[in-house]
Order: sequence, then C-alpha cells, then structure tokens
Amino acid sequence: MEVVSLLDKVLKSRGQSLKKSNEYMWWSPFTQHHKPKLQINIHTGKWHCWVSNQGGHNLFQLFKKVGATRKDFRELSKLLGETTFYNTKNEPGNLDIKLPDEFKSLSEPHISIIKDHAMLFLKKRGITEQDIIRYNLGYCSEGPYNNRIIIPSYDSNGKLNYFVGRDFYSSTLKYKNPPIPKDVIGFDLYVNWSLPIILVEGVFDAMSVKSNSIPLFGKSILPRLYQKIVEKKVKDIFIVLDSDAFDDAIQMTEKFVNEGINVNFVKLDGQDPNDLGYKKMITKINNSLPMDFKQIMEMKLYGKKLLAN
Repeated sequence: MEVVSLLDKVLKSRGQSLKKSNEYMWWSPFTQHHKPKLQINIHTGKWHCWVSNQGGHNLFQLFKKVGATRKDFRELSKLLGETTFYNTKNEPGNLDIKLPDEFKSLSEPHISIIKDHAMLFLKKRGITEQDIIRYNLGYCSEGPYNNRIIIPSYDSNGKLNYFVGRDFYSSTLKYKNPPIPKDVIGFDLYVNWSLPIILVEGVFDAMSVKSNSIPLFGKSILPRLYQKIVEKKVKDIFIVLDSDAFDDAIQMTEKFVNEGINVNFVKLDGQDPNDLGYKKMITKINNSLPMDFKQIMEMKLYGKKLLAN
C-alpha cells in the first residue's frame, strides 16, 4: 500500500502488519528499543509509541514530530485527499463543512495565471512554500470564492472545521467565509497544548507568528477555544491583538488570569503581525508585558495610553 511505503520511507524502517486490520508496527523514532514499538492504524491515522507514550490522531501530526520533508507532506496530502485529511464522522454539535468544489491546491504543479497572482500575493505577505504545504493552502478561479485564496483550518483529528477565503485582487469584500459559526479552534491540528500558545486575530497573523499560534477569526475568544484552553491546563498565553481590539483583549486577559493562567500582552504599536513578519514578531513576544490584577486595573483605568509607554 502507498501509505505504508511512505511511512517506511519517513520512519526509515519497514512496517510489520499486525493481525488487527490496518494496524502496523514500526521501529519508534522516539525511543531505542530492540523491538518495533510504534503502532499505527493506516486507516484512522492514529499512532502510539508503547515505550515513550507519545501518540496522536493523524499522520500529519506524526510527520511533524519526526521532521518529515515538504515532499513527504505533499505526498501524504495527495494520498489522503485535499478537502479533509481524514474522513471522519461528525462529532455531536459539529456542522458539516467542506472546501469549495472549485478548490485547487497551491502545492500542486499546474500552469495558471490566476495561480501565479495568488502565489505573488502570498509571497508579499511572507508566506513560504513550506507554509503552503503545511496549511494546505489553495485558491479558486471560479465559483462563489472566485479569485480567493482558501486557508483551511483542521481540528485535532485532521477534519476540516473552518476555512477563510481571502481576495487577492482589489475587492471591496476582502474576506468571504463559509456561512457557519466561527466557534471552532483555528489550526487545532498544529497546536501543542503543553507549550505556551499565542492568540491572534486572523489566519495570516497566525501563519506569520508560526509558533503555536491560534487565529480567533475575530477579536474575541469564543466558548470552544476557551473551554479547551482550560481543559488542557494551558499555563502560558500570549495575546496579540490590534489596538482597536483593546477592550476585547482586556476582557480576555482577565478571564485567563482568573483561571490562574500566565498572560502576556504583546504590544503591536499600531502594526500588523503579518507586516512585521516572523522575526520581529518573536522579538515583540519576547518583550511582551506580563499581566496581573494590578496591571489589568491600570489598563482599564488608563487604557491605550499605557500601551504607548
């Protein structure tokens, strides 16, 4: 099978078929052991190392863990399909969503002047070929999302939970999103909840920051993301919002501080994370303002003037 052959290549060992359907064992890259200890279900994508106890719900997580190449990610995307990394049943309360029928992957080699314009737009925003593969970016050249770059978001199981359509020409409507609620966890597939997380407004902000960043798809935090942050016992949060979202950021900060979470407020000084780029954003994050009850009260009293200091 093609998926098994790709796993053999990435894991640098030969998978051994088990009696249970679709289950294989590989030598684990996470430990040294005299027997194969990495078990993978090639149908569901679930994987687990029986020695190190590391595991996940899809092969994209595994490829990320072992440092697979961009070519390997591209090949995995081809094998598993483009609209969703895995075909799974909807969880209760989830709305069914799929990418536009006209969606074309930007990582696929084909000649198109519209694709060239989309790629130029992304290049100007600092989005790399690696980002295009990692986030499965695509575009539409016709249909309701005509002349828009499509930025998908996937949940922790690799199932599509939302997408954003960004016009790459001069349009009065920059963004066009699917007609479903935004109460999802953006880019959940790529989040390591045991590390500090960074909350940003939009998808391009998240791709610019790169490191464990979550787009809010707006200026406020919605219930599902808030609940998961609490459930996962996240210890540190960095909040990166524009100055026009100051009040929302303060409310968000207060809620997290009340949960015992360390919160840092990142000052953008009127700039945009995507314009600043990765290196400058990391500097701003490292120089961010730690928040406590006293700091929150001062920001409520003095507002944006305090951030200007």
